[in-house]
Amino acid sequence: MAEPLVRIFDTTLRDGEQSPGVSLNLHEKLEIARQLARLGVDIIEAGFPIASPGEMAAVQAIAAEVRGPVICALARTRRGDIDAAAQALRTAERARIHTFTSGSRVHLEHMLRLTEDQALEMAVDAVRYARKFTDDVEFSAQDVARADPAFLVRLYAAAVDAGASTINVPDTVGYSTPGEFAGIVGFLRERAEDLNPDVIVSVHTHDDLGLAVANALAGVEAGALQIECAVNGIGERAGNCALEEVVMALLTRRDHYGRAVAVRTEELYRTSRLVSKLSGMVVQPNKAVVGANAFAHEAGIHQDGVLKERSTYEIMRPEDVGVPETRLVLGKHSGRHALRERLTALGYGLGEAEFARAFERFKELADKKRGISDADLAAIVQAEVVAAAPEVYRLEYFQVTAGNTTVPTATVRVALLRSLSGADAGGGPGPVRGDACAAVQESATGDGPVDAVYRAIDRAVGREFRLDDYALRAVTGDKDAIGEVTIRLSDASGRTATALGASTDVIEASARAYMAAVNKLCGMPEARPGTEAAALAAGERQV
Repeated sequence: MAEPLVRIFDTTLRDGEQSPGVSLNLHEKLEIARQLARLGVDIIEAGFPIASPGEMAAVQAIAAEVRGPVICALARTRRGDIDAAAQALRTAERARIHTFTSGSRVHLEHMLRLTEDQALEMAVDAVRYARKFTDDVEFSAQDVARADPAFLVRLYAAAVDAGASTINVPDTVGYSTPGEFAGIVGFLRERAEDLNPDVIVSVHTHDDLGLAVANALAGVEAGALQIECAVNGIGERAGNCALEEVVMALLTRRDHYGRAVAVRTEELYRTSRLVSKLSGMVVQPNKAVVGANAFAHEAGIHQDGVLKERSTYEIMRPEDVGVPETRLVLGKHSGRHALRERLTALGYGLGEAEFARAFERFKELADKKRGISDADLAAIVQAEVVAAAPEVYRLEYFQVTAGNTTVPTATVRVALLRSLSGADAGGGPGPVRGDACAAVQESATGDGPVDAVYRAIDRAVGREFRLDDYALRAVTGDKDAIGEVTIRLSDASGRTATALGASTDVIEASARAYMAAVNKLCGMPEARPGTEAAALAAGERQV
């Protein structure tokens, strides 16, 4: 037995456009309507024609061009409104007129200045009049959550009797709770179906308490077969039920709801981006289904799980909603598995020792940057692993004092690393990373903070080097971008070395590059006359 189909009634162009600050012109509305048709929504509520000449023109254009979905226009329970809606929909392939009043006493008394009997009489007249233009007439009574149930039964029964084929139950101010709303929907559905078994019950929920999607789904469980919603959940005040959320909830939990939808979900992401662009309403990163973080993972445990089996932390596939791919966000919570996967994808096949060094630098950087890009990774791997030389000296820390009224001063602490194959092992020199046998602290002044650091390092090492070239570039364009420093250094014998340093702090990047070059030079064999090393030193050798 086929599952009942829940119709998706999109009101992005009507209720969605009522979001404060949103105003769509005719061409923008038409572009969104075309995309909604590609998305496969069942009904497009194109606008409120009586509101303005521009609104009338937009609904007319959509009705004339867009095929597939039913094109709907809104009208109050006034004949002038209904005439305008009928005129706007005249060329639609399939047309619906949606007429509405209010159901709650607070609305009737303070806004409409009507008695319940007057509202009921106007509703019946409006539905009957709309039926002269189309058989597809929808009726709504605003604010049902605060209305008298007895009056609602009279009002909706009269609308069905007058010919409404769809009755909409709106929680206009987002006041209801899921259990309460399900009770209202089920109560009205049973009585409406007694009058017309074919009547469709619809729900329209707002998000004032953050319950729009939950209430809409509760309505479906109570028998509603139409949901009124907007792309990205835009709309009055806190917005409407979010189309993408309710659709994916019905599909992902089909086992629970037992309902189908006709929406082409792979168009959801594209539709979301289009509406965001044209409305000017930014989609927050943590927005369900279509937010930037919806399929992004940073926590190490999550990344490890997703890399092994996507379903461990993803209940939907990104491609099902049109998102290009799962995104592993590299940050301070990321683990070794995610970093190795990304480095492999970037073409770095690192050994265990090299990877350990890369991971150490990655963690240091992640504490300073919000997110680590591929360009950032390439910079630190190139500087700290690929182009690195074995350490003879290690810069343990540096401190700089500088300013426009201060002489730049730097203090550094440099450790000399002991050789495991030297005096202890009876071999030649062979400095090994990580085993410091002596440390020297020195200070120096300079023309600037970088110059001061370089002079202090020279003092700590006990040798003088010449800086032949210095270049600094930003790896990315962000405020917290990594600075990548490239230097060329030479010693008294003419040997040269080129090295890289990378950090969000350009002084630290400069110091790292300098120490890397010092280690290369100190690790080279002495240039004795007649040797290959001497011949190379005579030119400008780069390592």
